[in-house]
Amino acid sequence: MDPFQPAPEQLPEEIAIFPLSGALLLPGGRLPLNIFEPRYLAMTLDSLAQGRLFGMIQGDPSKPRGERGSTIYGVGCLGRISSFAETEDGRLLITLTGVIRFRVAEEIEMRRGYRRVRADYAPYLADLDPPPEVAPCEAILAALRPYFAAKGIEANWSAIETMSGPALVTTLAMVCPFAVPEKQALLEAPGLPERAETLIALLRMAAHGGGELPPDARPS
Repeated sequence: MDPFQPAPEQLPEEIAIFPLSGALLLPGGRLPLNIFEPRYLAMTLDSLAQGRLFGMIQGDPSKPRGERGSTIYGVGCLGRISSFAETEDGRLLITLTGVIRFRVAEEIEMRRGYRRVRADYAPYLADLDPPPEVAPCEAILAALRPYFAAKGIEANWSAIETMSGPALVTTLAMVCPFAVPEKQALLEAPGLPERAETLIALLRMAAHGGGELPPDARPS
């Protein structure tokens, strides 16, 4: 277990959010970020001083923009800054490790230019438990090979084949270039086994020229 993972009672009720469509953070995943906009530099520095936690969330491309920017989806993922470095030109290079998903209870007042929400973690407390077993890696690899071939992606198969099922699902869901709604569907899957099933379905559809997710797999 991650010794730096917060306990349920330590999860902050109010969090900063980084709305970034196409950037998916999942519990247990690691997301590198290049922070350079002043408001997100402020957000990162504030987070470093206050528990090192903020939320990643996607903008919903099907909804119009509002006064604060993108209309965000209702579910995001809280992340912990697990490493950071400064650059000479004023950027921050950080790695965000996924902790737990959250529902947006409400958006609250902005701070130093960045957006904030009141987060509800209750539906996702199981994210804090050790990851369960998922579909056999063979099933995932069988869907992944034609997907990579169709996309012209070269892969280090020896490294991929040594990954555990949970790590493989989380990594592929985060790094594969799926569309925003597809990434949101992966985030909102009830648990890791369901996320593996959705991932396999997306890989197979993309390898054969597209298609749509079934209604029960689409994000809310």
